[in-house]
Amino acid sequence: MQAQLAGPFAVGTFSRPDGVQFPGLVVSGRVLDISGVLGDGRSRNTRTLLENWDEALPVLHRLAAEPGQPWQPITGLHTHAPVEPRQILQSGANYRQHVIDLVVAHRRPDDPRTEEQARNEAAAMMDRRAAEDQPYMFIGLPSSITGPYDDVILPAWCEKPDWELELTAVIGRPAYRVSPEEALEHVAAYTIANDLTARELIFRKDMPEIGTDWLRSKNAPGFTPLGPYLVPAAFVADPSGLQVTLKLNGETMQDESTKDMIFDVARMVSYASQTTTLLPGDLVLTGSPAGNGMHWGRLLRDGDVMDGTVTGLGAQRTRCIAEQR
Repeated sequence: MQAQLAGPFAVGTFSRPDGVQFPGLVVSGRVLDISGVLGDGRSRNTRTLLENWDEALPVLHRLAAEPGQPWQPITGLHTHAPVEPRQILQSGANYRQHVIDLVVAHRRPDDPRTEEQARNEAAAMMDRRAAEDQPYMFIGLPSSITGPYDDVILPAWCEKPDWELELTAVIGRPAYRVSPEEALEHVAAYTIANDLTARELIFRKDMPEIGTDWLRSKNAPGFTPLGPYLVPAAFVADPSGLQVTLKLNGETMQDESTKDMIFDVARMVSYASQTTTLLPGDLVLTGSPAGNGMHWGRLLRDGDVMDGTVTGLGAQRTRCIAEQR
C-alpha cells in the first residue's frame, strides 16, 4: 500500500537481506544508507540522528537532492519500526466522537440511561475536560513496538483485540516543563502508530477501585505497529489538519480529521513534559478517532489485514495472526 509523503524525503530504519540494520533516507521509493553521514556514531541509528536533529536536517536536505548517491530500491529491504524510543507517552480519550462512542459501547447492562442521555453526558464531560486543560495520558512499553508491515500476533488470552490508529509525534530536542507555545519546537518528526488494545482488560473487574490496567491491555508484543517512516515536522504544515484512516480488509473503519482532537499535539507534549523529561526518539501518541472495533461490533481476528494512513506520513499494512492456544 503506497501513500504520498509530505515533503521531499523521510527517514526510516531498514535491514538488508544479510540482516544488517541501518537508518535510511527515503526519496521516491529509494533508500540511502545514512549511518555515517554525521560521523562519530551520531547517525548510527535514527535515535542518535534525532539527538543531533538540528545538524542532521540540512545534511539530509542536501543528500536528498543528490542523484549520484548510492541509492537502493526500497523493495529489496525490510522496513522496521522507524525508531526505538526510550519512552512512549500515550493519550487516551482525546477524540471527541471516539470518547462518546466508547461511553455508549461500555454502558453496563443495568445502566438506566438511554443512548441519547449517555451521549449527552459524554459530550458534556469532553467540554469540561477541554476547559480544565487536563489531557489523559499513560505510559507504554517499547517492547510493544513492531514494524509497519509485520504480522501482529493476537495473544491466545486476548478476547477483544481492537485497533486504534494514531498520529504520533516524535521528540527531537529534550523537553521538560515546556509551554504549549514552545512544545512543537521539540517535535522533530511525525509518524503513524496503531495502538492495539485488549478491550476486555482495560478495566479491572477484580479491583474496580483501582480502575484501568494499561499494562495488560496495551503492551503485548507487537501491539504497537509503528511507521513506516519519520516525516520531518517541517514538512507537516498543520498537525491539526490531517486525516487518520484505517481500513479492515479493505473496508473503511476509521476516517477522521485530527481537528476532532480535544487536545492538540502542542498541548499534549507540554502536558507530558510537566512530569517527565521527553527525550530524543520518544513517542507521544495523540489518541485515536471514532470507528474502532467496539463501535462496529467487529473486533480483530485471525487473517484480518489492517491498512492505516495519516495524511503525508505514508501507510502501514499489518496482518493479524491468532496465537495457537
